[in-house]
Amino acid sequence: MNTTLEETRYPIPNFTEEEAIEKVRKAENAWNTKDPEVVATAYTLNSKWRNRHEFITGRQEIITLLTQKWEKEQHYKLIKELWAVKNNRIAVRFAYEWQDKSGQWFRSYGNENWQFNEKGLMEERYASINDLKIDESKRKLLWKDGIRPLDYPSLSDLGL
Repeated sequence: MNTTLEETRYPIPNFTEEEAIEKVRKAENAWNTKDPEVVATAYTLNSKWRNRHEFITGRQEIITLLTQKWEKEQHYKLIKELWAVKNNRIAVRFAYEWQDKSGQWFRSYGNENWQFNEKGLMEERYASINDLKIDESKRKLLWKDGIRPLDYPSLSDLGL
């Protein structure tokens, strides 16, 4: 991957509600690939993150963090939902399910605040995330691997 290239990522700010929903779905789809290099291209070269208790800067650190994340979080499936939008900022709530190496299932809940530059690349991401142990029978994100089907229920429809 070329970590020195910054292409424009549509839609670009200032976002309408419909464009923000599109941006959220594109982010969800990218994260569900579980490919750190694909995900990293949506962020500026010097993007700043707070992810749980970690503070990172730049695409290479994003790739490292996500590589470690998906080594730990097996069978990862994510669903996101727009919470609010104003100009170049989007607030999102999300849930994802994953299994650790011992076989324990988790559902992780969280909120993200995103800020975008004029090219539609995310320059700041602040994520607060909580993990809940669940029984496998309580899982709700059950589509086949890859992106969530368009007809799959939303985060709110699932009661998450």
